Amino acid sequence: MPTAVVIGVGPGLGMSIARRFGGAGHSVALVSRSDARHADYLAELASAGIESEAFVADVNDREQVGSVVDAIEAKHGIDVLYYGPGASDVSQPAPITETTADEVRASMGVVYAAVDIVGRVLPGMMARGRGGLLFAGGLSAVVPVPSLGALAVTSAALRNYALTLNAGLADTGVYAGTLIIGGLIERGDIHGFVVAHPEMFGHVPLRTLNPDDIAAAAWEMYAARDRAEETFSVLS
Repeated sequence: MPTAVVIGVGPGLGMSIARRFGGAGHSVALVSRSDARHADYLAELASAGIESEAFVADVNDREQVGSVVDAIEAKHGIDVLYYGPGASDVSQPAPITETTADEVRASMGVVYAAVDIVGRVLPGMMARGRGGLLFAGGLSAVVPVPSLGALAVTSAALRNYALTLNAGLADTGVYAGTLIIGGLIERGDIHGFVVAHPEMFGHVPLRTLNPDDIAAAAWEMYAARDRAEETFSVLS
């Protein structure tokens, strides 16, 4: 049975990815910073007939996440890797006109982790002649959002990495693609935080993104391999 790894699983998009790929016949390995919700995730997937395991690893801890990815690869072989770690800080960053090099350097950690993880799983995929790498990033990768400062730089870098991987992996049997997301994802942690703190964010727009729709598109991208990215946005 092929294995899909979900890095940064949460109740929104991460679990939707797990359900979609699990429903297509993959066993699923869930990876997140904490095991607090793992039992619920595993029970939900089991009720849908999906085999799954859960692991604790923070992408900011290179040794920890590397050990987990290596263990999954050694046990199962990784056929699909979805990389979508959630934000650990939802505070407003400094705008781009005030962004410092140190802030960009710190923000780029999420990109460095992606490159590190790919370096661990790609050799196995290449040797088997099949596999997929999917990355989730923000709309600021393609639309200037000055208020996001260093985060916009990070989003653009992750998108470029994914698209360049897609080109570099042509005709190898391994696919790479990116999901560009603009808006709050239903059931996600950030959406929940924003809804719970109207004094900070005001009223949440009625238009949000359904993570099941994004996960369905991710599967189609992986299966068809006819495009390297899809954009999902409710922002004007």
